Amino acid sequence: MRILRSVGNYIKQTDKIYWLIAIGISAYSLILLHSLPSKSYFSTMIVAVLIGYTGAIIISLIDYHDLAAIWYIIAALCVVLMLYTVKFGGAVTNTGGVNARAWIMLGSTSFQPSELVKIGFMVTFSKHLSVLKERGLLKSPLHVFLLACHALIPMALTHLQGDDGAGMIFFLMFLTMSFGAGIQLRYFVALFAIIAAALPLAWKYVLEDYQKQRMLGAYHLDSTDDSLKDIIWQQKQARISIGSGGLWGRGLNNAPRVKSGMVPEKESDMIFSTAGEALGFIGCCLIILLLFLLLLRTLRIARKSPDLLGSSICMGFFGMIAAQMIVNIGMCLDLLPVMGVTLPFFSAGGSSAACLYFGLGLVENVHMHPMNPTKISILHR
Repeated sequence: MRILRSVGNYIKQTDKIYWLIAIGISAYSLILLHSLPSKSYFSTMIVAVLIGYTGAIIISLIDYHDLAAIWYIIAALCVVLMLYTVKFGGAVTNTGGVNARAWIMLGSTSFQPSELVKIGFMVTFSKHLSVLKERGLLKSPLHVFLLACHALIPMALTHLQGDDGAGMIFFLMFLTMSFGAGIQLRYFVALFAIIAAALPLAWKYVLEDYQKQRMLGAYHLDSTDDSLKDIIWQQKQARISIGSGGLWGRGLNNAPRVKSGMVPEKESDMIFSTAGEALGFIGCCLIILLLFLLLLRTLRIARKSPDLLGSSICMGFFGMIAAQMIVNIGMCLDLLPVMGVTLPFFSAGGSSAACLYFGLGLVENVHMHPMNPTKISILHR
């Protein structure tokens, strides 16, 4: 009886609409993955979703103020994980020049630490922002610079791994959280001016050849240049698949291009093209709608948060989901070059999916713990 009462108390304190949106997203994702010829992606996602929801519930029960209080432990674990991956991680290579060492091999499966580090960054960067606000230092040039250095650490480590797509997401999370915290616009103007000035140097000395080719190829999908043939193949086929679905699609089990494997990474980076061919324009719009509703609800929880720490955590999750959504769909629609960024909650990938639910649990945490230092007990009699 106590267990049922505890469950009831927990449900009363959660944002039930938020959970319902998440469950709708999970169901849609599993339906899409089940329609693929290989069922291994579906099985992996089932496990990831179960782990993710379990972790989300546990995280939501721990007051986010207590989590932020051990920011230094979280930060240290994140750095160690990333450095270990740089040195000992498993690499993914292909003929296009990709050489990303971004996974830790765990027997027959693998784990991508950068996905968990994104959740850690939500906590550590939010703590950094809240401390600066408490001390009245959010307008200090020195401390704004130190905030940028904080964000630069995971960006640099993902670059060393060869995973600049993840680095881009960290950058956009940094921008979103900083903007939400009230950092003055002049600092953003200065940052983008520095980036604009550094672009020629980055093109010459930082970007790999395959990255340059992807940027050039994204806007020349109809090119007959043999040097771009392999580079543009993925986006070209993804665009054709989306268009072939028409308004209602060809059906979950009747999409010929999905069945034949015409689109590389149709289960992960290009899952949006799978939805386009199988379920058409309506299916694609439903994905966007569900994610948009999740983002709106996240902003609502951020707005109601009693402190900057809570609202910044929510803004971090908002920035992560919005960035991945825009970049991934932009890749599939040939609006942006391929960056290896997955569609949140929909793309196959156990570590990515599970960690996204952990982030969702953090946002629920902010909703459930509105007072500090008063703690709300879920398990009261």
